Amino acid sequence: MRFSNGFFGENEATLGTLRFSAMRREVFEENADGTPSEVVKERTYDLKSDKQGRMIQVSVRASVPVNLYPVRDFAYNAEVKLVNPMFGAIAHVTFGNSAEVDWYIKADDLVLKTPAQNSQPHKDGPADKKS
Repeated sequence: MRFSNGFFGENEATLGTLRFSAMRREVFEENADGTPSEVVKERTYDLKSDKQGRMIQVSVRASVPVNLYPVRDFAYNAEVKLVNPMFGAIAHVTFGNSAEVDWYIKADDLVLKTPAQNSQPHKDGPADKKS
């Protein structure tokens, strides 16, 4: 069984703060004869999730337009965010009328979280300047 359309959730509430670790693997398109081509289809990255308490893997299509870098190669532990993450699962039937589920996450892009995105507005509003 497979959730072909996936489902969308609250990124921050589900995954918390994400920190970049490394690129895990590249998936290549196949030639007509079934052998791998040299064209990269998607890249999977390892990210540390504080809400999940473990490393998670996120796949991003290689065809995503890029400005500065085709491969996301951020500094280790850099805070990142997912653009339009989609969560999905694949169930595998096991012995005795049960199943095991493999979860996956795909995103439109993986970008650095800027300091402006980290800051929270002050509860009392801007401070008044006194002369």
